[in-house]
Amino acid sequence: MTDELTPETPDEDEQPIKQRKNGLYPGVSDELAESMRSGWADTELRDLEPIEQAPHAARRRAALSRRFPGDRLVIPAGNLKTRSNDTEYGFRASTEYVYLTGDQTDDSVLVLEPRPNGAEGHDATVYRLPRSNRENGEFWLNGMGELWVGRRNSLDESAALLGLPCKDVRELTGRLSEATGPVRVVRGHDAGIETALTDKVTAELDEELRVYLSEARAVKDEFEIGELQKAVDSTVRGFEDVVKVLDKAEATSERYIEGTFFLRARVEGNDVGYGSICAAGPHATTLHWVRNNGEVRSGDLLLLDAGVETNSLYTADVTRTLPINGRYSALQRKIYDAVYESQEAGIAAVRPGAKFRDFHDASQRVLAEKLVEWGLVEGPVERVLELALQRRWTLHGTGHMLGLDVHDCAAARTEAYVNGTLEPGMVLTVEPGLYFQADDLTVPEEYRGIGVRIEDDILVTEDGNRNLSAGLPRRSDEVESWMAALLGKQS
Repeated sequence: MTDELTPETPDEDEQPIKQRKNGLYPGVSDELAESMRSGWADTELRDLEPIEQAPHAARRRAALSRRFPGDRLVIPAGNLKTRSNDTEYGFRASTEYVYLTGDQTDDSVLVLEPRPNGAEGHDATVYRLPRSNRENGEFWLNGMGELWVGRRNSLDESAALLGLPCKDVRELTGRLSEATGPVRVVRGHDAGIETALTDKVTAELDEELRVYLSEARAVKDEFEIGELQKAVDSTVRGFEDVVKVLDKAEATSERYIEGTFFLRARVEGNDVGYGSICAAGPHATTLHWVRNNGEVRSGDLLLLDAGVETNSLYTADVTRTLPINGRYSALQRKIYDAVYESQEAGIAAVRPGAKFRDFHDASQRVLAEKLVEWGLVEGPVERVLELALQRRWTLHGTGHMLGLDVHDCAAARTEAYVNGTLEPGMVLTVEPGLYFQADDLTVPEEYRGIGVRIEDDILVTEDGNRNLSAGLPRRSDEVESWMAALLGKQS
């Protein structure tokens, strides 16, 4: 990565270049400054159509306005975060901001201002950086100038795309400092905005806003369901990519699997929705194995938990446990089939009107029955379920909401989420697993180091559910046939 000409402070960005000479830019002559100011074509984009999310985001903002009448609402996208020294992590806008605007631009802020004189509703404005100023040198002397990091949309272009008025974000902190009346802000994304509102907000009111926006995302609209299906379809292709290169992964490491899936995610989407779990052999027993630096060996299982994130930031979350050599051993198949049976019971419990916990309970009952049947834990099954003894080998809940976040709606109240009721339009994962740690002396030696999880993304429909990830086989014999077909082998 190339270096900037010289460092500067944010306050200097507004000053004409000739007023900033004084040794700050010793290599910049008046002639060079004049040359960089002139000779640029007009690149303003005109006749732009609103993005696909725009009408959906408008409906979401209208619901938000009804929920908090009379309050000023501030939802930041967030800022770049330093990775090391002068390099930043790739930017990912806050989920709340994306949900309400469809935009993903760093340093932007959505503000809903109560209409004056007691009028009903809010006026929404997006505050964001305008095009780089070529008159004062920001365009080429600032490390965030467009010559360095690329063109950004003008305020007029952004307004056309988002269907919202757009103003210069550098004016916002002053406006917020002068604001009167109740203010709520989504915290944790923009320290500058929070500082400007220090004496105007309370943690209690802000938390109410965060919780509302989390719960509002539980039921997906048609755009969101389409994006989730798109994410899943790309993920299916990513899993196919991995199967085709398992021989190369055996010659290298789990990182080959990670890189293979990542290529699909970047070509067809924005990124992976979360750190891919490419867990081979005993690593499959570690719930969140993301180091992906282990060996890939024939005869072992590969637990691949990965999801493509679309360009609109909706993510899939799918897991398959695959025999690296294409065939399950007898014990691997026994454990895998038990998890499959558990998942089938869980999926069957997903329907409108069911309790969110129902699919977890149904899945866990099957696993408890298997553990008793195998003699790994003393029954009866009701005792095992009551004492949660199977958690030593099942580890986790059986699923979670899915959407813009892989663990969507995470700030929702318990009564609205895990103690709530399923509704059409909700999308959740069903992902039971069995994990026998390599050092677990309470199970027979042959079980140790085997981990199996099967995970699918399930849409609650009016009359039941639809498996969005049904394009990937789940039954053990179907998995083997699918792998053989991809590898050109006879099953």
